[in-house]
Amino acid sequence: MAIVGGGVGGLTAALLLTNRGYKVDLFEKQSRLGGRLAYEEEGPFRIDQGPTIVLLPDMIRDVLGEAGVDVSRLELLPCDPLYRIHYPDGTLFEKRRDPLENAYEVERVFPGEGKSFLMYMEAMKHRFEQGKARFLERDFVRKSDFWKPGNVSALLRLKAYRSVYGDTSAFFRSPRLREAYSFQTLYIGGSPLATPALYSLIPYSEHAHGIWYVKGGYAGLVQLLEEELLARGAVIRTGTAVERIVTDNGTCKGLVVGGERLAYEHVVLNGDFPLNQSLLDSHVAVDRGHSRSYKPSSGCLLLYLGLNRTYRSASVHQFFFADSYQELAQDVFSRQQLPRDPYMYVFHPSLVDTSLAPEGHSVMYVLVPVPSGESIDWAEAKAAFVDKVLQRLESRGFPDLRSSIVWQRVRTPEDAAVDGLYGGGSFGIAPTLGQSGVFRPQVAPYGVKGLYAVGASVHPGGGVPIVMQGAKLLADYIERASGASA
Repeated sequence: MAIVGGGVGGLTAALLLTNRGYKVDLFEKQSRLGGRLAYEEEGPFRIDQGPTIVLLPDMIRDVLGEAGVDVSRLELLPCDPLYRIHYPDGTLFEKRRDPLENAYEVERVFPGEGKSFLMYMEAMKHRFEQGKARFLERDFVRKSDFWKPGNVSALLRLKAYRSVYGDTSAFFRSPRLREAYSFQTLYIGGSPLATPALYSLIPYSEHAHGIWYVKGGYAGLVQLLEEELLARGAVIRTGTAVERIVTDNGTCKGLVVGGERLAYEHVVLNGDFPLNQSLLDSHVAVDRGHSRSYKPSSGCLLLYLGLNRTYRSASVHQFFFADSYQELAQDVFSRQQLPRDPYMYVFHPSLVDTSLAPEGHSVMYVLVPVPSGESIDWAEAKAAFVDKVLQRLESRGFPDLRSSIVWQRVRTPEDAAVDGLYGGGSFGIAPTLGQSGVFRPQVAPYGVKGLYAVGASVHPGGGVPIVMQGAKLLADYIERASGASA
């Protein structure tokens, strides 16, 4: 068994498969494992480079447990309050995990909406249970498995024909409260005004399952997975690019590395699905209908800051909303231009983890949704836009921020593209209706026996726990397929 790519999907698949008796060789072209899960470091400063918000902790633990990993080694700290939302007029909404506590907070900020929130949670509980069982825990390699009457009925009950933002109108009168329960699609690179309501389960999960922080940073998960693989005798080859996948008459035969052909009965491609096509013979992709164009998710401007202070009155996670939700979405997703009024997410983990910076110092991470693709000339626009973001943060919640910076690094969608993220998008292909569920690439997407795929651009989608769940679907499918051919 060969796994090409050492992102969280490839690592999790490797663990699940080794636990089921497969011998695994893992190839990673970069000098490190982890893909999007990485640290940004400078001297004594360290902060997550990619994902920071830990959702669905039970899904993470369940998948790792099934892979034979001691989950007690993963130290998760709860964030409660979950996060703060700052509205442009200075209104502060602090989300609480407990639904009753949060209902009081909703009522305080949005009079008359507290009961509406409890009704929302009750409705979403049923939706989550149905959506998880019918769509997150199943693959759709056989398209007919998706188009069953029960699934179609579930999609109607999940209001998949609505947008996430439009779905909130059934519960909340206040546009600002609708925004607070729909902006979460930005976690996975989709517009709240266009992403199907199937993804409304994300804001529900924040309350139902909590938001967590991995002690030491989310990227610390990579070391745990790598150590476990090495202990099992898996072969990990970093700094090793796979040049080509070898197929013959509809069957995978192995791969080529450094000009040498290596024989494998099973090959798993991890990474952004559209980019994996370059490893295949052209007739494989075209004959199976996988030469279609995919829409990448949105991109991110990311600021990593080392500060000579800690903002004690802040929250670990904070969101600063824009004046117009519609204008923001239009700028980022339709007009493909830098947002005139940017939305800003701030992660300040030093409030709960002093290991990330020297004493008396802290680290901060700022994420601003921006267009992916090549519509922005970042060499020309980066400096001014970064200064604009810092000025706004300084005026809205972090006084003297710029004078407190002792280390700064910036990443743009151009950097993401160089690192192998499709179109410079930060979350795989976009979570549109036409790229979700049965319409998303599946774990066996090529029609080639023994050739598989896993990662954020593969069903069930992006986000660390969902990618890990995708790796479980992959391992289950390989085991079924192997049994059928035995």
